[in-house]
Amino acid sequence: MNLQEKSDLVLTFAQLLHVNGQSTDDTVAATERVCKNLDLRATMIPGWGELQLQTKDGTARQVSLVAASPTGVDMERVASAMQAIDEVTAGHLAPPTAQEIIGQISRAPAAPTWLFALAAAAGAAALSVLFGVQHIAAVMLIVLSAAAGAVLRRTLARYSTNALVQPLCAALLAGVIGALAVRYHLSSSLRLVAVCPCMILVPGPHVLNGMMDLAAARVSLGASRLVYAGLVILAISAGLLLGMGLLHVSLPVGEPGRAVPLGPDIIAAGVAVASYSIFFSTPLRMLRWPVAVGMLAHALRWWTLAGGASAATGAFVACLVVGLILTPVARRSHMPFAAIGFASVVSMMPGVFLFRMASGLLQLANNSNMTLDLLGATIADGMTALTIILAMSFGLIVPKIVSDRLADGATPKS
Repeated sequence: MNLQEKSDLVLTFAQLLHVNGQSTDDTVAATERVCKNLDLRATMIPGWGELQLQTKDGTARQVSLVAASPTGVDMERVASAMQAIDEVTAGHLAPPTAQEIIGQISRAPAAPTWLFALAAAAGAAALSVLFGVQHIAAVMLIVLSAAAGAVLRRTLARYSTNALVQPLCAALLAGVIGALAVRYHLSSSLRLVAVCPCMILVPGPHVLNGMMDLAAARVSLGASRLVYAGLVILAISAGLLLGMGLLHVSLPVGEPGRAVPLGPDIIAAGVAVASYSIFFSTPLRMLRWPVAVGMLAHALRWWTLAGGASAATGAFVACLVVGLILTPVARRSHMPFAAIGFASVVSMMPGVFLFRMASGLLQLANNSNMTLDLLGATIADGMTALTIILAMSFGLIVPKIVSDRLADGATPKS
């Protein structure tokens, strides 16, 4: 293979991983393994809209670019690509054949619509249990709303590639159904019928990937990921509040949650993690790890909160345990950490606090509703969301960074 062909192969692998949700560190490490196998001296520079590969082969130098916006999350493709890289580096797969396999992997279909809708319904119902839902009628409406939103998202995907249209419309539908539930006295002051179908739309993997990039001093890429996640959250909030506002129903700010017994909390957490895994197209053979560890993490979070700790402390403890367990598991089992790590914790993302903050800001914009209590509750919801995200990020990132450094240090250098 000449320098151009080698560069194309490396970039194709990197592009497939980057656009489907693999963490940047793991993407760079995987491409370095391919470069080493091809006797190619190269430097990968990941960005939001493109990947740049600077290569050197003897006296020949080359800079190659490929478009790559990391807006997707498909762990089936990531896992298949990582397996193909293992086969290439082991000498079991020739580079020309690898190019064909990468093309097949990139065209692999996502989960069927019926399974996607089922996962959305189960995930939203599980989240409602975690937040203390009390009536079966509310649960059924949540299931209906989340499933209808999932079908709507898949339908819109056929006509538009805009990443904000799907969550906006799904949240709008959830807001209307939630407002109708309030009108007919089928929803409490927590507004779970409206909120839970929207919480499954929150782009948790992009937030966590962005925080991991910032921790690695990839400021531009990390900031771009977080801005993208923020835009999606803004679209969800706008759709939710608009849908509720059409029927003159508001989302209360600073509403206290309900305590949930340990047993239902753990079971609901397992269902939520399984549902998120399906959203991420995680291979079924990997499902047992995120489900088992996610249930353990939620149990630890429950005990931490029961002991009087804050929501941020509970999230930190849970994510720290997930990172400590799953980082070495992912390395030994050649499973993408993004597949099993993110699914285990993403149900803890503070979507409800972000939506309440957005509702508070909207109410503050109406001067007639301006009160110190409303201002304080809005700030409290925003700060709670921010501290939970930071706690989750540190809890998940620190064990991964330490484990990766130790593993790299233990690997003999050639």
